[in-house]
Amino acid sequence: MSSPNDKQTAFLQLIRDNKGILYKICHSYCRNRDDHEDLMQEMIYQLWRSGEKFDARYKLSTWMYRIALNVAISYYRKQTRTGSRVELGFQVMELEDPGSRPAEELEQKIDLLQQFIAGLGELDKALMILYLEERPYREIADILGITETNVATKLSRIKGRLRQQFEQSKNLFL
Repeated sequence: MSSPNDKQTAFLQLIRDNKGILYKICHSYCRNRDDHEDLMQEMIYQLWRSGEKFDARYKLSTWMYRIALNVAISYYRKQTRTGSRVELGFQVMELEDPGSRPAEELEQKIDLLQQFIAGLGELDKALMILYLEERPYREIADILGITETNVATKLSRIKGRLRQQFEQSKNLFL
């Protein structure tokens, strides 16, 4: 039988090994540093509490994503209900400098994509996080509790909306 110290050490190593998952979810669901820290603590707490319920049929990362996303969605809903969450509006983009480098353009596009993703609904945001992590559709379906077909359909629609938002943002500054 393993000691409580062994469990704690294993859990802390699990968090260290997979902290990228937690950071991406936190970053996608809150912009405020304090909210980010609160959400991170809540995700870690819920992972600790759920450790005994881990189903070995699933990958560890799938289990972590499922718990972390559920916590983030609940947090998002709570913040929305209490009105303590401030929506990000469209942020003014600088006009493109003719001498700007391609790396700067890519960074601007990534920032814009993050803004658009932040504006998505809860499930759509979770889908995009997992899609951008290059998770297989089967794993995304398992994490979110929807079918693979639903994953594919929703992602196709989301990508279409994001493309449209990029086009609209380009037209605003031409």
